[in-house]
Amino acid sequence: MTSRRDFLQIAAATAALVPTGWIRAFAQQRLTQYDLLAFEPMGNVTLVHLTDIHAQLRPVLFREPSTNLGVGEARGQVPHVTGRAYLDLYGIPGGSPLAYALTPEDYVALARSYGRMGGLDRIATVLDAIRAERGDKVLFLDGGDTWQNSYTSMVSKGQDMVDCMALLKPDAMTGHWEFTLGTERVKEIVDGLGCPFLGQNVRDAEWNEPAFESTKMFERGGAKVAVIGQAFPYTPIANPRWMIPNWSFGIREEDVQASVDNARKEGADLVVLLSHNGFDVDRKLASRVKGIDVVLTGHTHDALPQAVKVGNTLLIASGSHGKFLTRVDLDVRDGAVKGYRSKLIPIFSDVIAPQKAMAAKIQAIRAPHEAMLSQELGRTEALLYRRGNFNGTLDDLICDALLSEREADIALSPGFRWGTTLLPGQAITHEDVYNATAITYPAAYRMPMTGARLKEVLEDVADNLFNADPYYQQGGDMVRVGGVSYAIDVARPAGSRISDLTLLRTGKPIEAGSSYTVAGWASVNEGTEGPPIWDVVASHIKAKKTVNPTPAQVTVRGA
Repeated sequence: MTSRRDFLQIAAATAALVPTGWIRAFAQQRLTQYDLLAFEPMGNVTLVHLTDIHAQLRPVLFREPSTNLGVGEARGQVPHVTGRAYLDLYGIPGGSPLAYALTPEDYVALARSYGRMGGLDRIATVLDAIRAERGDKVLFLDGGDTWQNSYTSMVSKGQDMVDCMALLKPDAMTGHWEFTLGTERVKEIVDGLGCPFLGQNVRDAEWNEPAFESTKMFERGGAKVAVIGQAFPYTPIANPRWMIPNWSFGIREEDVQASVDNARKEGADLVVLLSHNGFDVDRKLASRVKGIDVVLTGHTHDALPQAVKVGNTLLIASGSHGKFLTRVDLDVRDGAVKGYRSKLIPIFSDVIAPQKAMAAKIQAIRAPHEAMLSQELGRTEALLYRRGNFNGTLDDLICDALLSEREADIALSPGFRWGTTLLPGQAITHEDVYNATAITYPAAYRMPMTGARLKEVLEDVADNLFNADPYYQQGGDMVRVGGVSYAIDVARPAGSRISDLTLLRTGKPIEAGSSYTVAGWASVNEGTEGPPIWDVVASHIKAKKTVNPTPAQVTVRGA
């Protein structure tokens, strides 16, 4: 008799031999909605966590990174374990649904087997099931990066996501990319949001007064639960300060401790930090701030099937793009957590039934734009993905477009971790381009830059990523480059990591005193001029018809 594991391996091995429709039918008969949601309940409080959906209303493909280096004390620790090592660490069989969801291993074959993941209508179904089971014990929390980075969110100024999330009825949220809508729009949304927007670390810059609520107290299962919000601390650095000129941010560790202490004084039995700090920042924070029971972490897009314990604090990482929800059941008695059980729930869209009300809402939002968004621009010969510390083929494509369309020597594309994945042979649509570029400051600039300044830019971004102190990390990936190669030694100190800069067009070293024409996008400087990046990329794809991006040439040392 064929075992479940054998069946999984047979399916993976035959993926390249059988037409896609048959592969999926073969794969999906092993997955059921019941299995995905199965959970042995415990305790009197259930936390449900969703984060970093980046305005993706519908199911998507999203490849997890093959390279996610940790430095300092995080070196070799989760979430900086990827691929086969990740599977071995958690005992996940290769070729299995979880191997596909959580790693890049055999990604193309498994994607054609298991299909897309996420979709707010499927998430709604999972939430309905948990709420039906657990009743008034459930607290649903949104970790932010919710309102931005798709076409419909961009043109509606986040309203599409606000309206859909209202149907999910979150109990609280925090933010990051939300702030790129600008001060007035954020205030407008928050005023009518229907749930608290928490950010204990956001202040009015003039008076140093709180810009948002710090903490919200809930009662669940007879326990008092304090939820403290922590917005992304580096928002005015990573994103345009001029969009939010009167708000200051920061980690504000002492203020986090004060918020925890105040919550305990007010009788909190359970203290939850709803955070958009990033995993390594939250790991350090949890080791220094006393009294936090659970950190629901976001921003760095890490998906971990088990909680990470730091002292008495649980760290929960729920991935991105709607691929997962995390459920955490807690036994809270006598002002303390006596036990817990957690599950990272993969949202396989071919298995979980869409909730009808949410599906109808999504269809209504998208209907006016569907024809344009589905228009084919060209096709890709390569797997197009974004995640990875030093390169992603989707950004290679963007760099190719900047080099050709903007007639530049060198192209720079920011190390954003959001953006969906396309399989080899797949059509590239307008929507695919917007999913990788939809921001409120999209100008594709063209400017002269000296070799010395280029090195400074690369060094600065490298330190944001590889500083040994997590409190100095901003949580993205390395800026992507086109037209130039370089070496990076991640173990060296700030200012000395980048070497061997070479202009690919000539094969000659970049000279500090020479000037080069550089094209890029997403500049945080006010008044940046240039066509929107999505037009640049669409024009390039139309001209090429079939794309196979030029791979970035980065030599990594010290890893």
